[in-house]
Amino acid sequence: MAKTTVEREATRTAGGERPASGEAAASGEVREVKRTTCCVVGGGPGGAVLALLLARKGVDVTLLEAHPDFDREFRGDTLHPSVMEIMDQLGLAGRLLELRHSKASSFTLQTADGPFTPADFSRLKTKFPYITIMPQTSFLEFIVREAKKYPSFRLVMGARVRELVEEDGAVRGVRYEDEGGRHEVRAALTVGADGRGSRMRRLAGIEPIKTSPPMDVLWFKLPREPGDAEGLVGRFGRGHIAVMLDRDDHWQAGYVIPKGSFPELRHEGIGELRRQFAELIPEFSGRVEYLTDWRRVSLLSVESSRCPTWHRPGLLLIGDAAHVMSPVAGVGINYAVQDAVAAANILAKPLRESQERLVNLDERYLAAVQRRRELPTRIIQAVQAQVQRGVLAPALRSSEPFSPPLLLRLLPKIPVLRDLPGHLIGYGVWPSRVKYPA
Repeated sequence: MAKTTVEREATRTAGGERPASGEAAASGEVREVKRTTCCVVGGGPGGAVLALLLARKGVDVTLLEAHPDFDREFRGDTLHPSVMEIMDQLGLAGRLLELRHSKASSFTLQTADGPFTPADFSRLKTKFPYITIMPQTSFLEFIVREAKKYPSFRLVMGARVRELVEEDGAVRGVRYEDEGGRHEVRAALTVGADGRGSRMRRLAGIEPIKTSPPMDVLWFKLPREPGDAEGLVGRFGRGHIAVMLDRDDHWQAGYVIPKGSFPELRHEGIGELRRQFAELIPEFSGRVEYLTDWRRVSLLSVESSRCPTWHRPGLLLIGDAAHVMSPVAGVGINYAVQDAVAAANILAKPLRESQERLVNLDERYLAAVQRRRELPTRIIQAVQAQVQRGVLAPALRSSEPFSPPLLLRLLPKIPVLRDLPGHLIGYGVWPSRVKYPA
């Protein structure tokens, strides 16, 4: 009886044998070939949580992260109640909250009509009625430490994926480079969780459907002083918008500008950015001198997109690799983690069977992951687009003091509707739950 592809590869690569010389010559010298059941490319929130969930269910999983560490500035740092409940289901929430963090029980905007709170999380029926603001570095390091407790988990840092391993029209793994040279990982399933600029998506030839958000965001740090407000603060002015995230020992400031206007602002000089920001938030005027040059400022080119298909035989995309989220409401991390939970719930059993019987994974399971997560993604992206068109774009175009639309102002005053924004931001639509909690 003929062996399956997985059986042939398991036999050929057992013990880390090198591929045949012809194959090595065609793709560059490969130092070693490893075999795993699931290869996750990208150590962001979605990839790290998926690797943890699969490892705790006995699936052999290899996590490849392109950077040498997780320490990068101005990444999403908000863990919403949906993620904290997932951590609680895994028995990890208590220890996670021992790490340095701050909490925001509401989101308040300062407008021409005075303070306005469109989202209040304190009334949510949960153990975590707040947004947890924690450096993403700390969250990822925590998740990886937990994953390392399982013998079926393997982490490779500094692993830059260069190409897919493909056979018979299916993805069978990846080839990557690190300081030690070129390597190959063979897997029954490869997961692309490598973010908005996903190389896995490009290598797979999957083209996302893009929209055109009306803004970009400049991120920078400002000192925090005693007596400052806590949590999340937003400010609307004449054609300007700012968001402040309480990072415990400093403020992470987001300055929203019209799409494509950064080159003009940069040409005017860092002093113009300081002037505009101080005009919008006068109480911070004495701190903007911290912005001495543009090296202290990071540009986020805001995008929003969704792939029509998240999978190919042997390959699945999750998180921003499958759907790039606008920063509106800061839901990107939370949807990536919920993707990971849904994928683990659906794929853990067939992946275990794959590694036990040495058979390939049926693509119908990958399609099931997309079916489970596509509708929630489409709905939240539609809401983000409406906020961008109806609130942010008019505010950025206006030279007059901004006043929220009437419907937005009425929401907090209507009991049956006042908790809807908080619930939508905190949980999203049809949130994922861990199928086999701790």
